[in-house]
Amino acid sequence: MKPSHLPSDWRQAPLSSVADVQTGLALGKSSKVDPVRLPYLRVANVQDGFLDLSVIKEVEVERSQVFRYSLRQGDVLLTEGGDFDKLGRGFIWHDEIPNCLHQNHIFVVRPHAQLLSYFLAALTSSDYGRSYFQSCSKQSTNLASINSSQLKAFPVPLPDIREQKAITAVISTWDQGIRQLTDLIEAKVRFKQGLMQQLLAGKRRFPEFGEPTNSLHEPPRGWQRIKAGEVFGNYSQKANDGEELLSVTQDRGVIPRSMLEGRVVMPESGTDGYKLVEPGDFVISLRSFQGGLEYSKFRGLVSPAYTVLKSRRVINDAFFRHYFKSYDFIQRLAVAVIGIRDGKQISYSDFEFVRLPYPPLAEQERIANVIDVADREIDGGLKSQKQSRLRN
Repeated sequence: MKPSHLPSDWRQAPLSSVADVQTGLALGKSSKVDPVRLPYLRVANVQDGFLDLSVIKEVEVERSQVFRYSLRQGDVLLTEGGDFDKLGRGFIWHDEIPNCLHQNHIFVVRPHAQLLSYFLAALTSSDYGRSYFQSCSKQSTNLASINSSQLKAFPVPLPDIREQKAITAVISTWDQGIRQLTDLIEAKVRFKQGLMQQLLAGKRRFPEFGEPTNSLHEPPRGWQRIKAGEVFGNYSQKANDGEELLSVTQDRGVIPRSMLEGRVVMPESGTDGYKLVEPGDFVISLRSFQGGLEYSKFRGLVSPAYTVLKSRRVINDAFFRHYFKSYDFIQRLAVAVIGIRDGKQISYSDFEFVRLPYPPLAEQERIANVIDVADREIDGGLKSQKQSRLRN
């Protein structure tokens, strides 16, 4: 019986009746009688909406099994599991690598004549497809997986082939626009990163403030290069009852946990030992080394394991917020902390002897404003990209 929400001239069929579902090669070390070495796709190669073929590994397989596990032009690739929100996302194989196989954690769906590959790939990545896969998947923390039986049972809404072509033509136009927008955003990010490194190191200056420096070690005229401990002090103010907990994130800075969990989070057993963070403070992250210092616009509490920094001089907060993410700072901190690796906590004693640039306040503000404008342009592009994907 056809579902009532489908157009009258559409039908619905299980995927197994309109496509072949092929499971992949299980990797093992068993001896081979007649081995041949060929490239194969791993889960890491199948990304959300594209294939990452930068690293392709090879595997030995019996010559007699090559046809069974080979990819063909037009195959739709779906991963068995992964991030919960990406379950069911697929992409089409265009025979980019000849004689390529696929491992057992990647399903290959090979549509029959009445189903277009592009239509199926769009369908599995739509809200409809995601809802189905999430409803029947095996789930754990932030991860989910499906099996071949569940995939074969996927109910495919099936217009005739002409309507499929018309639908996919519209989607393709949107996809092209999204790709162009993505390319533009990436170009802006690269420009911003280059501009940021030059401005924050004094290698590029606004004419009213003086000439840039050409030295790797000497700051430009009018700048100081002073120890971090002279600019920021290690600050530990006892917390007050009634303050909510904050999270120290690498991409969003120091934010209330409520922004991540959807509810206000308070200490479970009193505030003893917690540290108070106020707007304008920096917090040394426990695990990050992408600069390792995060800025707070919020008031709240952090664990006593964190180091809270408060400025000892008049500064432009945004200048140092950007500088602590710059290549110049990361390199200087790496030199100060010999052998540091991602995951090592940075202590105040690591930080306080790093030499920081200290331009005149007016120049700090001008530099920060320019980088902030670049950030807003990138954020605007990302919002447009998200809206385009939702409309698609």
